[in-house]
Amino acid sequence: MLKELKISTFQKQEIIDLTKKIQEIVENSGVENGLCLVYVPHATAGILINENYDASVCKDILTNLEKIAPSNGNYEHNKIDDNAHSHIKASMLSPSETLIIDGGNLILGTWQGIALAEFDGPKTRKILIKIIKN
Repeated sequence: MLKELKISTFQKQEIIDLTKKIQEIVENSGVENGLCLVYVPHATAGILINENYDASVCKDILTNLEKIAPSNGNYEHNKIDDNAHSHIKASMLSPSETLIIDGGNLILGTWQGIALAEFDGPKTRKILIKIIKN
């Protein structure tokens, strides 16, 4: 089963929690046990699993990725598209994450959530969710 979410981002760089929306897709799938693949088919965004309780974690992630690949850096790709830093940051994350479904629920740690990391917004991003039944 393949589902698609459309997520609008509103800032140049931000992290948006997707956990509830993805859990709802899992519940509606009727799959009790299996895998949930979350994939963003964009070169300047990523998917991550990390703490979603304290918003300062997301701020810290963005702040430190900015230190590694500054938005105002001198990049060759900027001659074409002026978003090289976005590609670098997205490549440090991943375009996808795979989660276990057990008893119809996503298996996540106590403080963990699934999020979209936007590095070249604002944009409308497509998120693909593939549910695989065991």
